[in-house]
Amino acid sequence: MELGIAGRTAIVCAASKGLGRGCAMALAREGVNLVIAARGAEALEATATQLRGLTNAGITAIQADVTTEAGRAAVLAACPNPDILVTNAGGPPPGEFTQFSLDDWRAAVENNMITPIALIGAVVQGMMNRGFGRIINITSYSVRMPIGSLELSNGARAGLTGAVSALARRAAPYNVTINNLLPGPFDTDRIRSNWAKAAEVSGRSMEDVARDGVKSIPARRLGTPEEFGATAAFLCSQHAGFITAQNILLDGGAYPGTM
Repeated sequence: MELGIAGRTAIVCAASKGLGRGCAMALAREGVNLVIAARGAEALEATATQLRGLTNAGITAIQADVTTEAGRAAVLAACPNPDILVTNAGGPPPGEFTQFSLDDWRAAVENNMITPIALIGAVVQGMMNRGFGRIINITSYSVRMPIGSLELSNGARAGLTGAVSALARRAAPYNVTINNLLPGPFDTDRIRSNWAKAAEVSGRSMEDVARDGVKSIPARRLGTPEEFGATAAFLCSQHAGFITAQNILLDGGAYPGTM
């Protein structure tokens, strides 16, 4: 399917690895000019090099921590008027609710709620003025099914969902959509880090923890960054203008509800 976004410009945050990288790869294949941001220079440059091998579109790599004002300013200076924005930041660490400090909660909200809100606020009016915009927030399936060890993420991601819901509807008449992608278990460094921590706490092997983790997924496998990126690219396309204010699960059937 021709997505109709060749020549558009996108910002993709935390794009050097995992799901952000999957989104950047899919958009590059569609001919989208990309500004990718990440904290780690080595992984960022490696991803930028690979992207340049996929497309003739422009690829600009910005080493920046988008959870800081300075990092966001650097990305927006490189791309002040994007057609597409994919917000993404590493999630808070797992742990026990009673052990989290208020500073832990503040950091989670700053990174996973305030950061995307700040980026959206900087670009959404320009998108509305130009009559096209696609905003995707990479959140978590914990928005629909809270995860016991990830209370920090549960709270911050749910807060973002509520914050952008009304804005998505106000932007819709201008052909600007705002949607949240809710990944479940995907094959990324993040899930493997969580499994390693669970193995350490339980005294079990990493292999046993991983095997049990996959057993709980009806698809009996982890998702791939490539299929996540393909979903994101479709939501950014000219065909997806009637999809907005949605929380779209990609979890292999793990969420047990009917709606």
